[in-house]
Amino acid sequence: MEQLMMKRLAILICAFSILTISMADEPAGTPQFKSAFMRVALSADQPAFTVLTVDSLGTKKLEKNSLRSPVKSDKVYEVRRAGRRFEYRFAGAPTSAPVWSFEFSERQVQLHSSYSPGNPPPPLLLDINPHVSRGTLLGLFNDDGTIRLPALLHLPNLGTFRLTSARGSGPALGYDALRHKDKAQRVNDFVKVTIPGASAATPNVDYTLEVVDIYPGSAQLAKDPRFDGFRRDWLEILQLSPQHRALANHAASDVCAFTLFEYSAVAARTPPLAPGLTALDLIRQTLDRYLGGMKAYGIANYVPNSGLPWDFADTYPSLLIAASDYVQGSKDDVWLKKNYPRLKHWATTMLAMDREGIGLIEYPESGNSGTWDKKFSTHAANWWDDIGFGYLDAYSNALAYHSLVGMAELARRANQRADAELYAGRAEKLRSVYFNTFYNSATGVLAGWKSKDGKLHDYYFTFVNGTAITYGLVPRDKAYQIMDRLLAKMKEVGYRRFEYGLPGNLIPIRRDDYLEAREEWGGGVKEDGSDGFQIYENGGATACFAYFTIQALYQLGRHKEADAILFPMLRSFEDGGFQGSAPNGRSYDWKSWDGKPYGYEGLLVDGYMTLLAVLSH
Repeated sequence: MEQLMMKRLAILICAFSILTISMADEPAGTPQFKSAFMRVALSADQPAFTVLTVDSLGTKKLEKNSLRSPVKSDKVYEVRRAGRRFEYRFAGAPTSAPVWSFEFSERQVQLHSSYSPGNPPPPLLLDINPHVSRGTLLGLFNDDGTIRLPALLHLPNLGTFRLTSARGSGPALGYDALRHKDKAQRVNDFVKVTIPGASAATPNVDYTLEVVDIYPGSAQLAKDPRFDGFRRDWLEILQLSPQHRALANHAASDVCAFTLFEYSAVAARTPPLAPGLTALDLIRQTLDRYLGGMKAYGIANYVPNSGLPWDFADTYPSLLIAASDYVQGSKDDVWLKKNYPRLKHWATTMLAMDREGIGLIEYPESGNSGTWDKKFSTHAANWWDDIGFGYLDAYSNALAYHSLVGMAELARRANQRADAELYAGRAEKLRSVYFNTFYNSATGVLAGWKSKDGKLHDYYFTFVNGTAITYGLVPRDKAYQIMDRLLAKMKEVGYRRFEYGLPGNLIPIRRDDYLEAREEWGGGVKEDGSDGFQIYENGGATACFAYFTIQALYQLGRHKEADAILFPMLRSFEDGGFQGSAPNGRSYDWKSWDGKPYGYEGLLVDGYMTLLAVLSH
């Protein structure tokens, strides 16, 4: 009996060490809670969170507070504590039901709100500080812009709360985000999530915020700390813009049509987010916006870039790949049947870009050196928009091939046999001419583009070669030799800081092939481009598109070389090394080879596609 009592006492002591109601770093009297998975503090004078942070891995990584301080309330509240439950009532109404109560356990916050006509409860506002963590709310939009439950509150590099209600769909959550500059040109951005209180229509409302850890792969990943960055950051690539009601660079940034295929590749491998909600639902929601006519960067006459007359060459390939990923992952043939005519229109528009009938899509700009005016009156062909891609673009054509393979499958599912034969035939025609068009025998790698004057523009592009190999456009023996050349060139130029990601190009881009004149964006005055080299898209290091180089190596069986790039990046992902702002006013999504930040987004989600490579490790 004595041993049993001692054992029970030990269990209680252990539990108390995990779940604690007080912390020395908060003011005395502050209602607060801490476990290995979350840290929460509440206001002493109103129902509001003052601290909210999460560690989905349960490693007590809880130093950062994701919230800004709440605005002072014009009403007075009293708070009472009963164990792990905190109840807020209007001052002077001690016997009334609490307008809000908060109850904590190791991985959950239980919220309850009660309504009375004289004392309607205020909503709970989560005012997320994007400079700590660029949070996002992931869910499905209602027509009024609110998000229905269930949903996820994801805080990059920290973790994820799943939000549910005892009433099923429950009241919808408010969601807003914006990034703008004030008169002093200071960036002022916010992300706000509003949790409604009880109302006359719904006198009692319950919510649960539950810490969750969502990622694919084997159970062994959870036991290997090398993959902590993979597990913690898997959802990073999914950021919903409330302004556009679609997936975007981050919640307060632009939507880009040419990036959706990156998000869909990750979404297709993502476990369910909540009962009735998947990552592919977010892809469908975004596709529906594009199918409905939404403009985005990469589509002609998108408002912030209204002077640009052309759709990017990678726009329709990206949208079609995303549609294929969605349908093949969800088996949603009803959606396919409804939207097939519009998908076919996208495919027809893309195929019409093969203006000369050679099998490759063409961009209207010539891509000739020296044709760029440095004022962006015309624009390069793809995502790498500061580099002079034009005419025959190796990157966009690799995506076009992959999209045609996917469209052939969609046409078969839709019982459109003639279309399936057309898309399969055009895919094969593209593949048959791709390698000979872009292969540069002088360097032994694929060039980035072939300009209208017949010149190959080759800067040892890692992402071009990696994408082409990953998507099956290069014969295996040639692919092996190309990766030999790329890795040898990387060693020759001295790049080995894989914790920063990979440079898009390994040698400077000449001034005549670069659209930017300013050195801080990779431009400069020297003809050889060396004064802008290692900055931004002129050879700057980034996680963006590193996936394709790593994946190409894995597909070729070169695991040791792939691991040498991947694992330093995984450490950086876990350390938040690809997000946040630096003292120099730039952010860490791009760096020079000595680690100086040259990014601009604060969180550029494209880089998190790299985490897909873990599934090939």
